[in-house]
Amino acid sequence: MQKGTIIGLLACASALALSACGESPPPAPPPPAVGVLTLKVESAPLVNELPGRIVAFETAEVRPQISGVIRRRLFQEGGTVRAGQLLYEIDDAPYRAALAQAQGSLARANAAIRSTGLQAQRYKDLVGINAVSRQEYDDADATAQQARADVAAQRGAVQAAQVNQNFTRIRAPISGRISRSLFTPGALVQAGQADALTTIQRTDTVYVDVSQSAAQIIDLKQAMKSGGVSQADGARIQLLLPNGSVYPIEGRLQFSEVTVDPTSGAVTLRATFPNPDGLLLPGMYVRAKLVEGQRTQAILAPQQGISRDARGRATAMVVGEDNKVEIRQVKVDRAVGDKWIVTNGLKPGDKLIVEGLVNLRPGTVVKPGAPQQVTAAQAGAQSGAQPAQGGAN
Repeated sequence: MQKGTIIGLLACASALALSACGESPPPAPPPPAVGVLTLKVESAPLVNELPGRIVAFETAEVRPQISGVIRRRLFQEGGTVRAGQLLYEIDDAPYRAALAQAQGSLARANAAIRSTGLQAQRYKDLVGINAVSRQEYDDADATAQQARADVAAQRGAVQAAQVNQNFTRIRAPISGRISRSLFTPGALVQAGQADALTTIQRTDTVYVDVSQSAAQIIDLKQAMKSGGVSQADGARIQLLLPNGSVYPIEGRLQFSEVTVDPTSGAVTLRATFPNPDGLLLPGMYVRAKLVEGQRTQAILAPQQGISRDARGRATAMVVGEDNKVEIRQVKVDRAVGDKWIVTNGLKPGDKLIVEGLVNLRPGTVVKPGAPQQVTAAQAGAQSGAQPAQGGAN
């Protein structure tokens, strides 16, 4: 009985083996689906983002032009002042006294000019009849001329005294926002002192000084000369504020420096921006987006289709012949929105892979499609695969 059982088992095993050998192998998995975009030649604006600082349109440091003690401050710190507005009063008692003294000297000189003039006229009549000598007449005439010169000098002294007295009332040289006062009433100030009393800045319009490397300027000029880049219609500039928001008003480029800064190798560009709400403050750090030109023959590649290899070189994967994946080393110039301007490595008509790049290798056969179709197909495959996994478990 045992021998028969063993023979039966061997027969069953042989039947099973023969049955297994007769089955066909499992089918090969389908090629992975990838999303591709066909590249084409486009026109793209060349936008350069540069660091910059806000500079007041006009700045005036208020300084005393005479020496004295401040008697009153007549403005509100941080407020707006207009040109000619009275800001400080300096004690004018010494200057009023100097003016009165100069006016007295002028009156004395005017009195002397009359007597010397009459004497010179009499001597002129007498010298004609030889009643006085020629020398006496010359001396009288010189004395009269000196008296007239003294009058002119004293008039100048009176004007100087009046000017000094006017300087005791310090007025705003420009209109704008005034800063805090560095001197209080009772403080002694002097003409030519190093510290300003206060500062006025006009900020209804501001300058933005940005720095651009000389190499970028040379590249742009060479591209324009070769015809690959056209001149932009008006130099438009947009500002990014320190909090990341965009300033709502565009500015205009005014000029660029004619020399390169030897320490940084950069050229300073100056733009003007309207500032009606006072949002732009002098000294503020900003980022300026400058539209430099228009690249007429540009290849724009989505940023998700460009990656970096281990050496940091830019690479892209494209669908080549027989739907096989090829890897390309590319060169990119700058970003335009969510795309890169590719200058080398890709050409019009290339099918750039932008979706399905995970675990993709060169030489792999893929199924290209539109990016949104690939996303939908992957979602459907995942939803269909979940029940099968649950049944296996």
